[in-house]
Amino acid sequence: MPVKSAPKQIVAVRSPPVAPPPRSGQDRSGLDGHWERKLRAGSLSPDFTLDLHEHSLDAAYNRVLGGIDIARETGARVILIIAGRERPTHAADRAEKRGAIRAKLLDWLAASRHASAIAAIRKAHRRHGGEGALYVILKRDR
Repeated sequence: MPVKSAPKQIVAVRSPPVAPPPRSGQDRSGLDGHWERKLRAGSLSPDFTLDLHEHSLDAAYNRVLGGIDIARETGARVILIIAGRERPTHAADRAEKRGAIRAKLLDWLAASRHASAIAAIRKAHRRHGGEGALYVILKRDR
């Protein structure tokens, strides 16, 4: 005698929710057109500057995190981090090659306790260091 199997259930597959479009005048990075124009023109003045030249990787890491702590405490919105130009480095490099700090900087920021307070990271204008520096724009405290 054949065994009857349970009736098959049809399960509706839901598509993932679609993110709402950015607010008018604001791109997905969290910056509006006004900020972007100021960044491109170089008319943005950093509120706080961190120069990482002559630091080891460990010292630079601590300087970045400590510096962002101070910047946030003082209400700074734009931090200029001068790290030198990025050069190809091996992931395990311990600063024996030039450009190791710049190569790791974005990873440090993304994994830091400050990641949720960062609105955007942009290459600095030529007058502030160009390829060798970054602007870190912090979200406004609410």
